[in-house]
Amino acid sequence: MRVLLSLCAVLVLLWSTVQCRPRHDHNHHGNDHSHHDNDHSHHGNNDVSISANGSLKIYQENLDFAFRLYKHISAQPDSQSKNVFFSPLSVSMALAALSVGARGKTHQQLFEGLGFNSTEITTEEVSQAFQHIHHNLNEKTGIDLLLGNALFIGQDFKPRPEFLESMKRYYESEGFSTDFSKPEEAKEQINKYVNEKTKGKISDLVQDVDPLTVMYIINYIYFKGKWQIPFDPKATKEHDFHVDDKTTVSVPMMYEEDYFHVYQDEDISILQLHYNESVSMMLVLPEKGLQGLEEVVCKNHLQKWIRSVAMMNYQVYVPKLSLKTSYELKEILPEMGITDIFGDTADLT
Repeated sequence: MRVLLSLCAVLVLLWSTVQCRPRHDHNHHGNDHSHHDNDHSHHGNNDVSISANGSLKIYQENLDFAFRLYKHISAQPDSQSKNVFFSPLSVSMALAALSVGARGKTHQQLFEGLGFNSTEITTEEVSQAFQHIHHNLNEKTGIDLLLGNALFIGQDFKPRPEFLESMKRYYESEGFSTDFSKPEEAKEQINKYVNEKTKGKISDLVQDVDPLTVMYIINYIYFKGKWQIPFDPKATKEHDFHVDDKTTVSVPMMYEEDYFHVYQDEDISILQLHYNESVSMMLVLPEKGLQGLEEVVCKNHLQKWIRSVAMMNYQVYVPKLSLKTSYELKEILPEMGITDIFGDTADLT
């Protein structure tokens, strides 16, 4: 099972991505649809009005970054036969925030790596788009969603006032003075902050602090929602889950029969599960295997699936799952053209 998760506020944004690798096993008996291998995608309502300042173009281009980042992470040797779960929104927002302080080639790499054309889009326009994302997500009702940024700044380090002003204005970033010469205290300060903001879900974001650190840029997302059509806990039972052609395990499988938003053709089956009117999870089940899906999956397919779902009566089986992952992007982002920020040539003046 490979899963794509996204937390998107408007039409298309950025994806949180999960990948699981067991082969799919599903049954079609009339409207009986059993999801044992799926792609999950959280997205926002597609009829939210977009401001006329070019934000829609920025969202669409940055969605390409989400798909490219997913493919690079899932192709890593350490990702083979493992779950992949990450938030492209967090990565995008942190890199966009960093670009506010970047110049020259370093700025160009960050922009192009995120999918933006620096000759057509300005740093301010990108920052305004992320400001819009920030406001849109944090204003959603019916779910528990927190998105935020923070700067932990070395006591002897003085960022330029215009950088701090932009971080506060566009990224609503809180700022904290931090004594990095005391690594354990600095680590505790950062981890305590993130732990509180994510309600205990991310308790050890920082493992080690270099005493030569001058600043941390932190982005966090916390999400909790209840299904519009809840799964009855009493209906959860053990079912077979096919890890691969030779391995089958028994897992708790949630079950519900109701009218759901679905779409199906010869290649794909789509199930959209709503939390409320503005947030949903999309489960994508490839009929001919996972590899074929990954070769063609893109934002255009996502938009088609969102447009194509219709209400149908379905029996739905979804395995309960719990995922915890961590990635170092220092080796991955250079593959996407973002190299200077990791070397002595970085222009962060």
